[in-house]
Amino acid sequence: MTLDLLREHGTPLARQVFTWKDLVREPISKLDDEAFTRVRLIVGHAVEQAAVRFQHAAVRFGAEHRILLADIRRVEHHQATLLRWLQPADQSPLECSIAVAQAAVEVGARIARCEPDPYVAQALRFGLLEDFDHLYRLAALMDRLEGRDANAILQSYTDIRPGRPTATQHRAPEDDLRRWYDRYAAAPLTKLHVRLAAAIACHAREHYLDVGPTFADPVARQLYAELASVKEQHVTQCESLVDPAETWLEQWLLQEAAEVHLYWGCLASESNPRVRAVWDRFLAYELEHLRIVRELYEKTEMRDASEVVPTSLSEPLGFVGERAFIREVLAAEAELGAAGTEFVPRDAESRATQSYRAQLEREGSPSETVAAGYRWSPGTELADPRIRDASVLPPLKATGS
Repeated sequence: MTLDLLREHGTPLARQVFTWKDLVREPISKLDDEAFTRVRLIVGHAVEQAAVRFQHAAVRFGAEHRILLADIRRVEHHQATLLRWLQPADQSPLECSIAVAQAAVEVGARIARCEPDPYVAQALRFGLLEDFDHLYRLAALMDRLEGRDANAILQSYTDIRPGRPTATQHRAPEDDLRRWYDRYAAAPLTKLHVRLAAAIACHAREHYLDVGPTFADPVARQLYAELASVKEQHVTQCESLVDPAETWLEQWLLQEAAEVHLYWGCLASESNPRVRAVWDRFLAYELEHLRIVRELYEKTEMRDASEVVPTSLSEPLGFVGERAFIREVLAAEAELGAAGTEFVPRDAESRATQSYRAQLEREGSPSETVAAGYRWSPGTELADPRIRDASVLPPLKATGS
């Protein structure tokens, strides 16, 4: 099964319209729908938000195309709205955060495992282990504040265990910069992966910044501030992987191709029929956006678009649990740090990073505090005697002879 990116036509731009009832649909269920349906919605929203941000910035470089940018940007905004409004209405802010962290972990693991460039793959794995630990800290926070099991959201797809400790993730800004890929030599899939990773990281950063101040618990507020800071580092890392010599039209073309890649994967793996229809519709929208930008790029820069984007995608982006891969990476790379653009053993980190981290943690580490004494076990609400004894349920009885 392949998707031809340079020949497929989608829904004409004039027909990419919405109504308010169309935008605001019945949300999915946080318990009855598969966890990966929510993951796909989170990543789709993140990528659409990235597209809108890029197109706002692009006006500064392509003012002559501002009408086209505005037309496509409005559609992208409404796509982001529809996907965001499909999120469960009864999800708490902390449940939303756990879902965002799961999306970062699972999709990050998938693209890291499939990434053809060894250095970029290393960078993606580096961020993956940090997101994995964020999930663990958020699960500990849920146990601390609510006595609830994060696995009700994760549905056993993703492990709840420490990754690279969040307290060790804080680095001096210069140590979050990476070597950029060569725009002429890099595989097109590498360019798409970097954009997907950057979109997810930026979405998580904004989420933690928005949600953190809504908590009354001081440790929770500090933890969200800490997670948002690390996600800013991840955005820096992902964006520094992009060749700065790429023209703005080249970047726009790649952004649209990344959206097509994502939606094709969402369509191929979606289990909810209502949501699957959305992916089908949005794939057709993005194919048309890609066609429009491809023609504009070829006319303006006098280059063949096949030099920039893949002519076809051989398989859709997978949405499956990556537990085995994550465990393998965790065993091999948990102790890595960074110095400049290189990944090094943690004891070889730069003095700048050591000083930066020491300053931030001079008065303690919220990520360490929140997880002190926490070890995940299945069925927190029923298995933890502190919760069971305080509940209205009768004590669990032993079975057997």
